[in-house]
Amino acid sequence: MNVLRLSMSAALLAAFASTAVAQQPAPAQAAPAAAAQPPLTPEQQAQVERQNAEMGAAAQQVLQMIDADRAGEVWDGASQTMKGTVGRDEFIRQLAADRAQLGAAARRDAPAVSRSQFQAGETVPAGIYINVAFPTTFAAQPQPIRELVSFRLDEDRTWRVSGYSVR
Repeated sequence: MNVLRLSMSAALLAAFASTAVAQQPAPAQAAPAAAAQPPLTPEQQAQVERQNAEMGAAAQQVLQMIDADRAGEVWDGASQTMKGTVGRDEFIRQLAADRAQLGAAARRDAPAVSRSQFQAGETVPAGIYINVAFPTTFAAQPQPIRELVSFRLDEDRTWRVSGYSVR
């Protein structure tokens, strides 16, 4: 399924590599920054904005699959890092349990996109990640909660789902 396989251009990878550390959500988990990064060029900023839109759309498609009880298909197209962490049946079971408590998704607001780079030995497998977080309101939860779809840039330079959580 093409939504789970997004290739990254070399130019965008270069732009990302220069800003990945600066855009991490939690410095305690992030690779240490060597020095302040130079600002992005207008072309690089446009590429980042395009990628944000593409990854937001890809995450929306993943969420639509989850909403339609197609979590197994999400796992099937996921990164090997996710598959090595959680088995298919456990992934499906956990999603079903979460959704049983929350009910159906009633509303998803605009996503926030962040980038992270992790080194070997950290709590997350080494690699470059994009996280797409949606404030989502569920039928059984009146206040929005964060719904997160994570993607990892795999060794073949393809973005694949590496995680899903709702908190």
